[in-house]
Amino acid sequence: VMDLLRDFILVLRAILRNKLLLDLQSAIGVGSAFEGWHPHEEDIIYQVFVPFKPPLWHSFHLEQCDAGQMQTRNFRIRVDHECICMRERLVEDIHCSLHHSAEELKNQKPSLLHTLCTDSYLDVQKTARWFHQLVKSSWVSLPQFRNCRLKMMPFSRSCKFQVIKPDQKRFIIEIMFGVQQGDSDVFVTNQSTEALYTPSTVWTESYAVAEVKFFKHMARQAPQDSFHVKCLQLYSHILVGTGFSNYTLKTIVMHLLNSMPLSSWSRREFLMRLQDIMWYLRSCVEEKRLDHFFLGNENVPEDIILPPALQTAEPLNLFKHLEQDADAHAKALCEFSDLQDR
Repeated sequence: VMDLLRDFILVLRAILRNKLLLDLQSAIGVGSAFEGWHPHEEDIIYQVFVPFKPPLWHSFHLEQCDAGQMQTRNFRIRVDHECICMRERLVEDIHCSLHHSAEELKNQKPSLLHTLCTDSYLDVQKTARWFHQLVKSSWVSLPQFRNCRLKMMPFSRSCKFQVIKPDQKRFIIEIMFGVQQGDSDVFVTNQSTEALYTPSTVWTESYAVAEVKFFKHMARQAPQDSFHVKCLQLYSHILVGTGFSNYTLKTIVMHLLNSMPLSSWSRREFLMRLQDIMWYLRSCVEEKRLDHFFLGNENVPEDIILPPALQTAEPLNLFKHLEQDADAHAKALCEFSDLQDR
């Protein structure tokens, strides 16, 4: 998958050369498939994150939206033109968008603001459609995959497609995309928000890159017979049909990995660690509190870079809905009991 995406990015960069559109960066594998514990082995979706930067003579400005009752932080990405009057005087190959009228600019190549933005803000759905079209049109430029079939899938906020090999083996790739916050491992991305309706200019803060980096960090530190990934994989199957999400499970395991000696995750202590995960979940349900792993956590490994605002933020309670809704809490207690029986 990563070989395919690496070649795709090279082709797309060649296509986009000299166009004032997005500057695509190297792809990063994220999500459970790249963390080593995908819950459904027969239907793996490989999520690949492609960061991008503004093209020449443009800049991005992240503006945080009102959080309201949301569990995540949302942003809008304002796109601004930069003054290029000096270049115009020296090279005369392009007009400065800030200091020329629309009439004077009408014969200039379409820029990012004209193609992928709505009211000067980068549009998620327009960007997803653009990615979709790029992937579809550039497939023929990948000779090493000429024997594979490409099937584009419906899209809204992301670009998803299926690759079918000659032996009929198939895999699904979902391209995520977004903008890095400073030099951190946190991005604003096209991931869907919790809201029933999300404006197309709203981008969600994502910790997917930081999470996969956390698991790689733990893999380097842990003994060779560490079973922490197997714990995640087993529980992800047991959780099916309950109201507890895989993200809840992953958050609990990250907290435990970060607070216990890694030597205690060995094969011979597998059942004890499974029990620890269950006890942790029971405590969180009873107390109606599960802290987000990154927001306000002072004990995140040092090689994971967080924006200063996240490091000093108040811890975010992922179980806040249990605090606010007595019926939801009662249901969670019943589902936990069912989980214990499983």
